[in-house]
Amino acid sequence: MKKIFETSIVNTGGRSGEVHSPDKSFSYEVVSPGVKKEHTTNPEQLFAAAYSACFNSALELVMEKEKIESKSSVTARVSLYSDPEGGFQVGVQLEVKIDDVEKAQAEVLVAKAHEVCPYSKATRNNIDVELIVI
Repeated sequence: MKKIFETSIVNTGGRSGEVHSPDKSFSYEVVSPGVKKEHTTNPEQLFAAAYSACFNSALELVMEKEKIESKSSVTARVSLYSDPEGGFQVGVQLEVKIDDVEKAQAEVLVAKAHEVCPYSKATRNNIDVELIVI
């Protein structure tokens, strides 16, 4: 495979620390899920942001190939679960809306996007990902 992009983010302090890019153009204080503190984020929010953006881009690519001109939105809900071994797992629900496209056709487009999206490929058979077309 030919690499087309690479980035890096540094974390210090885990869930009670911060994340930043080496050039500091991206920088957030990190807290555990459920902690309410202004101007902070958590790993689950970052994953939800990344997956929703990536999936919607894949969906736009699929729609372009099918010559469908419509707006779409993707809401990613990332849940953190405790597992039986005393560790943790994440699960994702992707709620997808495509304007002016019938639900049956939207479901086909979403399924195709799920095959194209790099995040979907990375999570396949690793975590539960539920696709919901609204």
